[in-house]
Amino acid sequence: MSDFYKKIIDNNKAWVESKLAIDENYFADLAKGQNPPLLWIGCSDSRVPANEIIGAKPGEVFVHRNIANMVVHSDMNMLSVLDYAVNVLKVKHVIVCGHYGCGGVKAAMGNQSIGLIDNWIRHIKDVYRMHNAYLDSIEDETTRFNTFVEINVKEQVYDLCKTSIVQGAWKAGQDLTIHGWVYGLNSGYVTDLDVNFSSNEGLGEVYQLKL
Repeated sequence: MSDFYKKIIDNNKAWVESKLAIDENYFADLAKGQNPPLLWIGCSDSRVPANEIIGAKPGEVFVHRNIANMVVHSDMNMLSVLDYAVNVLKVKHVIVCGHYGCGGVKAAMGNQSIGLIDNWIRHIKDVYRMHNAYLDSIEDETTRFNTFVEINVKEQVYDLCKTSIVQGAWKAGQDLTIHGWVYGLNSGYVTDLDVNFSSNEGLGEVYQLKL
């Protein structure tokens, strides 16, 4: 057994003991069910842990993560998580959280083939194509990269709002708001990108489903 593997097993035991020392019913209560107010759609990057960033406890955040926090209309994994969160758990908030320095976004700005992931990166490239005139006008590479990260988050928020799952909840009068954030790896702070939707009124008419 490697030292690292043994360490994480030992860390688990220490974590359990620390929780039970404070509340002997901690895990028994968690096992009774979950009622999180928030669905977090974030990047798979190991430096962006949803719960820790917002100081949330186990049971408070339902989480879906993928490369570059994408909302792809044909991704049944993401749609299944979204459907369960919205229609079963009745979350009140969905946050799409990207992060500066995102490797997936960076890869989408170049032409190097990475492998199978090229097929996923193409979805991010499509976002660049939609905004290429503006992005290409930004001469500073770091500024362009950061701007693309922000634009990508905004587009994923729009794509969430276009789903029949989210619009169906709004049609039913459900309290549900979609938000877009960016996390700073070098600061720890999140930035609200001011793309907050509680109805489909901000979408183009062609995307407003008559449910």
